Amino acid sequence: MKDDPVDRLIDSWGQELPEVLHPTSELSKRIMVLAGRLNEVTRRVLRELELTTAEFDVIVSLRRSGAPYRQKPSDLSRSLLLSSGGTSNVTNQLVRRGLVVREPDPEDGRGTQIRLTPEGVKLAEEAVKASSAAHHELWSDLPEDATEQAAKALRGLFRS
Repeated sequence: MKDDPVDRLIDSWGQELPEVLHPTSELSKRIMVLAGRLNEVTRRVLRELELTTAEFDVIVSLRRSGAPYRQKPSDLSRSLLLSSGGTSNVTNQLVRRGLVVREPDPEDGRGTQIRLTPEGVKLAEEAVKASSAAHHELWSDLPEDATEQAAKALRGLFRS
């Protein structure tokens, strides 16, 4: 019996329904398994910081935008692939927690922008550092050259 769960899964389908397997089947399943592991460690870190995934995405997007750490709600929605309603709901939660504020858009008197508060900046930085460390730990047994090769191969997939 193989120790690798993906190999076992592919072997099983090869015996039961070989026509469902394609050259990409193993790659797809491995990416899904790795995504699950990344998601698991990320959620653990976010729970410790009392953040939802959506809240994390918003505050780190604002922090990543550079000082003064603000964006128009529409730009934020587009960058996070959230609906405007979804962005508004998450923003409302973050406003209640004192992590962001809504303020008038200096370039458009009718619009607003969402800006991180100093507490929001601090939490965004803490969350990014903690999730980055958790991801690094997840891959710590992988040789650096293997990591670089995997990243290069996946970069090629994104370009195709």
